[in-house]
Amino acid sequence: MHIHILGACGTFMGGVALLAKRDGHRVSGQDQHTYPPMSTQLKAEGIELFEGYDPKHLDPGTDLVVIGNALSRGNPAVEQVLNSGIAYTSGPRWLGENYLRKKSVIAVAGTHGKTTTSSMVAWILETAGRNPGFLIGGVPKNFGHSARDGEQFFVVEADEYDTAFFDKRAKFVHYRPSIAILNNLEFDHADIYDDLNAIQTQFHHLVRTIPGNGTIISNGQDSRLESVLDQGCWSRLERFSEDDGCQWQVESLKPDGSELSFSYEGQPLGILEWQHCGRHNALNACAALAAAMTTGVSAETALEALTTFHGVKRRMELISETGDIRVYDDFAHHPTAIRMTLEGLRRSVGNARVLVALEPRSNTMRAGIHIGELGPALVAADHVWLMAGEGIDWDPQEALAPLNGRGRVVTRSEDLLTQMLDTVKPGDHVVFMSNGGFESAPSRFSESLKDHEHC
Repeated sequence: MHIHILGACGTFMGGVALLAKRDGHRVSGQDQHTYPPMSTQLKAEGIELFEGYDPKHLDPGTDLVVIGNALSRGNPAVEQVLNSGIAYTSGPRWLGENYLRKKSVIAVAGTHGKTTTSSMVAWILETAGRNPGFLIGGVPKNFGHSARDGEQFFVVEADEYDTAFFDKRAKFVHYRPSIAILNNLEFDHADIYDDLNAIQTQFHHLVRTIPGNGTIISNGQDSRLESVLDQGCWSRLERFSEDDGCQWQVESLKPDGSELSFSYEGQPLGILEWQHCGRHNALNACAALAAAMTTGVSAETALEALTTFHGVKRRMELISETGDIRVYDDFAHHPTAIRMTLEGLRRSVGNARVLVALEPRSNTMRAGIHIGELGPALVAADHVWLMAGEGIDWDPQEALAPLNGRGRVVTRSEDLLTQMLDTVKPGDHVVFMSNGGFESAPSRFSESLKDHEHC
């Protein structure tokens, strides 16, 4: 079958293209910009790519067009598909109906931690010799790519964002996992969901797809998830938390979370000493451990794997260390993720200064939905810069008021970098936070530090 992918260079759709190719199909694709690293991966697999959405790149002999959720009506290629009568579907639906139905699927859902937890599960299974396939919305450093084919088990990051312009259900309703992790649930994606209730409805749609002999591993400390499960649950249900009341329990033996103890039904499973920190990572690890052990992996193997888990690109990724100044690139964009990430860093670095540059780029953040939570989420930092570009109609200075003068607002990345370079000094930890490109500010800042060091 010849499958053509519209939006082929996105992380998810590029992963779909790679899996379709490995599944024996002829695959081609196009995107507005065909850019590395995804374009490089696709071309290496023999997938032909076209720049832009010119309809002429749609081969009349194409059997199926898979349309990414970033595309909408009015796109020339989309209009050509609809006018020509070529069969089309969404990435999640193709994945669920054609590829995942042959696998034992482990899906990781939640507002925060999906990418990291999915990567942990995949690495544990890899260490256990299971050769898992995966499709993850980031690049796990242990693997170096976001998607691959595998054997029986397949780990998928189960996103609650909508499926396509013609299918407004959450992506994850298409995956039909036998094991599902429900990490947490908060209001997000204000561009497609009216309120928290609407997101909870989608999460319950996911719960309805899990078979009776399947397993749900849910965060027992999250009341919003409990409300979802109260609507009905037909599968084996186990909970994880830091509390004694859940089957799976994690306890931080050090304040920064670099040493953790795990137990199941009150029985100790072992201790983990690793390179990561923060309460959020402790919970991610507990969920990943539970999912892996549900497949039959031993606690010893799972914990050994986590000692060598190197994290995910752009999840508190240390990108440079120059003159005793450490620079991190982080994807956090929701106030809860920002707060937990910075609190974990603070516990890890003690009294060292933490400098934060934040780009509010998600649709929800730019709409000002979380403006009241933003300042409090940043209090662990010593200095904060918020880059408020076009499309923000709320007062960023007001949002930073809880920082008592430690926050500054800039509108240009050039000004941001100048002010940060004037402020930074040896021993500082500098964190760039954005779920976008941030105008390459992290790498530009790092290069400027190196240039200054060599002067």
